[in-house]
Amino acid sequence: MASHYSFFESVERNFDKAAPFTKIEKGILNQIKACNSVYRMKFPVRVNGKIEVIEAYRVQHSHHKLPVKGGIRYSMDVNQDEVMALASLMTFKCAIVNVPFGGAKGGIKIDPRKYSEYDLEKITRRYTAELVKKNFIGPGIDVPAPDYGTGAREMSWIVDTYNSLRPGEVDAMGCVTGKPVTQGGVRGRTEATGLGVFYGIKEMCNDADVMKMLGMEAGLDGKKVVIQGLGNVGYNAAKFFQDAGALIVGVAEYEGSIADASGINIDKLMAYRKKNGSIVGFKGTNKLKDNTAALELPCDILIPAALENVIDKKNAKRIKAKIIGEAANGPITPEADVILNKKGICVVPDMFLNAGGVTVSYFEWLKNLSHVRYGRMEKRYSESTNSKFVASIEKMTGQKFSAKQKSRLIQGPEEADLVYSGLEDTMISSYDEIRSIWMRSKRIEDMRTAAFVASINKVGLSYMELGIFP
Repeated sequence: MASHYSFFESVERNFDKAAPFTKIEKGILNQIKACNSVYRMKFPVRVNGKIEVIEAYRVQHSHHKLPVKGGIRYSMDVNQDEVMALASLMTFKCAIVNVPFGGAKGGIKIDPRKYSEYDLEKITRRYTAELVKKNFIGPGIDVPAPDYGTGAREMSWIVDTYNSLRPGEVDAMGCVTGKPVTQGGVRGRTEATGLGVFYGIKEMCNDADVMKMLGMEAGLDGKKVVIQGLGNVGYNAAKFFQDAGALIVGVAEYEGSIADASGINIDKLMAYRKKNGSIVGFKGTNKLKDNTAALELPCDILIPAALENVIDKKNAKRIKAKIIGEAANGPITPEADVILNKKGICVVPDMFLNAGGVTVSYFEWLKNLSHVRYGRMEKRYSESTNSKFVASIEKMTGQKFSAKQKSRLIQGPEEADLVYSGLEDTMISSYDEIRSIWMRSKRIEDMRTAAFVASINKVGLSYMELGIFP
């Protein structure tokens, strides 16, 4: 599904499309487009009794805010162009959701499924050591996070390695996010990106004017959803859509794709896949011709949640969704974007929709710097206040609440409650900002351009306020 644009060139093309709608001068626009620092490394690791040379990258796109922030992916598709593109998207993503980070990204060119846990740990720790050598990691410098092929386990290895090389650094836990809760992580981080996808699409579906424009009824109940990719992001997004009353009518994974117009129970599907190693053959579903066929199913909402460039000029004409929510980074090529816009399909861009991960990573980073768990200071106070409020209602009305009702009304916020609340507010306010730019200008055709306009203006203003242009 190749495009004649590289991934980074695709990001630059979208940037150039939005730039004329901003008030930022050309010189600053050129600075915003450029990747400030590119670190390409090769290092030896002994694997299965022999030395293997590992290729890896870390790219820091913009230093208008520090630290820079971005995930680390493990994949055989990792290359410099991809990491540069993802780093630049991170800059714009952070600006969209008002998170004070510059953009960065990292990658190691390996297939993690071919390595033992022990070997993956050696590779991860060596990669971390290389980043420390060049000052490419630190709570005030560059803060990685999980991405495709990595998770909390890898982040725990990174923070432990950093701690061993920077002993006594009081804020060392903030050198990486997406950690296990026991290692300084925050509750709610695992499902954050998928939940952000859900919040963003839900807000759009509750927007009566936009739904009318798309010829759809407002609300999520009964909406038909197709999910491509059942990793952390895809699964959690599917789970939240299902719980909100939407129907998951199609699912695609690398081993194949399936469909059921009456709805697929996502938890039962995951249990089936864990047992059988594949989604194909799940009871009540039809097997489709290949693992991309689900993208072309009739549906209201299509969620590509795997890798980039899965929708290109070849299959864009066959897409039947009314809304495409980019849970993955760059799942649509520029040529496909043009085709989809002409068809009247609304694309909710990745730089907004999958920003839930970096938003909650920001919450985790703040937790690490403050050295206190969210909710610890206010939970009991909130419960005491709520208890008095409930007692007053009972006294005024003469109605007595049951113990279960009292417990629900009185309960103070847990850490996850506060994280969810902060994430939902962030996604709603960011959607409103993009929508305002999109609807206000008749020349801006799509949400992606509107999102770029919003982020370029913010990043450009930061550069001007830095006073580095005499």
